[in-house]
Amino acid sequence: MPEATSSPQRPRPIRAELPLGNDPHSIRSRIEAMEHLLERSFTVPGINQPVGLDAIVGLVPVVGDLVSAALGAYIVWEARNLGLPRWKLWRMAGNVAFDTALGAVPVAGDLFDFLFRSNTRNLRIVKRHLEKQHPIIEQ
Repeated sequence: MPEATSSPQRPRPIRAELPLGNDPHSIRSRIEAMEHLLERSFTVPGINQPVGLDAIVGLVPVVGDLVSAALGAYIVWEARNLGLPRWKLWRMAGNVAFDTALGAVPVAGDLFDFLFRSNTRNLRIVKRHLEKQHPIIEQ
């Protein structure tokens, strides 16, 4: 008679199901998920300040700032897929460039990354555009 072995249950991985389509709803969902990951994915204990990968990765000199810039550029690219006007795309790119340039300054740049949330600003630009161009019609 075989003995029953009790093996510990493996935790199920958390999956975020993101839509892959090119419709405005799918693109907005992907931008919101990236913004959440980059700006508000963790909470710092003691001060209850939400922090994301942008600030944490930015602690690594040079490489961290380049990774943050590339992830921020992804949001701008998705906004381009939505058909945002060029001036809004330039404004979004300026937010990412400003965040990257000041984030590259040792020590002070790391503090700046905690305070200036370029990806949240860019998400706000996208949401305003979508509210005007693709309003949600409730039935």
